[in-house]
Amino acid sequence: MKYHALDTPALLVDRDRLEANLHNMAELTRCHGKMLRPHAKTHKTPEIAQMQLAAGAVGLTVAKLGEAEVFAEAGCTDIFIANQIVGEQKLERLVRLARQCTLRVGVDSLEVAVPLSEAARRAGVRVGVRLEVDTGLHRAGVRTKEEAIALAHALAKLPNLELDGIFTYEGHLYQANSDQERAIAIARMSETLADLRESLVRQGFAISVTSVGSTPGARFTAPVPGLDELRCGVYVFNDRMQVARGAPKESCALTVLTTVISVRPDGRVIVDAGTKALASDKPFADQTMGEVLEDTSLRFVAASEEHGHLQAEGGTRLRVGDKVRIVPNHACTCVNLHERMYVVKGEEVEDVWEIRARGKFL
Repeated sequence: MKYHALDTPALLVDRDRLEANLHNMAELTRCHGKMLRPHAKTHKTPEIAQMQLAAGAVGLTVAKLGEAEVFAEAGCTDIFIANQIVGEQKLERLVRLARQCTLRVGVDSLEVAVPLSEAARRAGVRVGVRLEVDTGLHRAGVRTKEEAIALAHALAKLPNLELDGIFTYEGHLYQANSDQERAIAIARMSETLADLRESLVRQGFAISVTSVGSTPGARFTAPVPGLDELRCGVYVFNDRMQVARGAPKESCALTVLTTVISVRPDGRVIVDAGTKALASDKPFADQTMGEVLEDTSLRFVAASEEHGHLQAEGGTRLRVGDKVRIVPNHACTCVNLHERMYVVKGEEVEDVWEIRARGKFL
């Protein structure tokens, strides 16, 4: 079956580009002696997770407990939930999951750690924890070395928890305007983490892993001594945001196939993919919603829930019923809107993968 025959909107993944992206990141981390624990919130798909593990990943990272449950059921035996798990219902699920796989979670306060410890003690399981450090994003995470050390000492007194590492998400790199700015930010982050790790080890803590995330930072963090693990996610597909930060345009493996449903006299072309198919991320100054793969002169200037607005300057050859592919601005939010992705090689649809962790925000 040719992908042109699919009903739309449809999420397509180019197998050749996907495999190349997986290979390139695996090689980058391997060459620098780093562990790769990719963030599965980007693809939410067990088939891709298995490809990552087969390429050498030590395990998976997820953002939500529901995602962890999906991947554990699919056979992943080593999962890090890079988030704080709060609430009795979630903790009951978490300790059940800890019986199925090697499980680690993030902590940044005793308010998070104490209930986790109690739930693990009652269930008779041990749960690995990693201390989250804020290195500039100003989201979750301890913000000073003193706070981190005090929390580590408190964690050591809690039963059924095992502190084995520290982690950060350097998401503030997305605000950097150049490779030089990114390199400077990563140097500061690395110094912060190295100083904290050294202090914790001196005080007797077995900190075996310093873990960092971020696809745009990977080529900078991979060579840095003292950083053990990379948790990149969006590299599997790449998207317009990654291209703006140095990824090759030809590495974009994910597109949304959409059908032209109206062509107006002023050059406005309406397609059947709006924010419910592409998400609403508009990180670019020109506020464009995506890029038309077949004709980059068409600008994706606006979108409502069910409609995308393309603007053709000087006319267009597109007609009602034609189909085009849109490269999304942000792959992660786009994938979460779809139930399945169609795996294509050239023009042929080779497989259909269910996005089994989509919508797993609990």
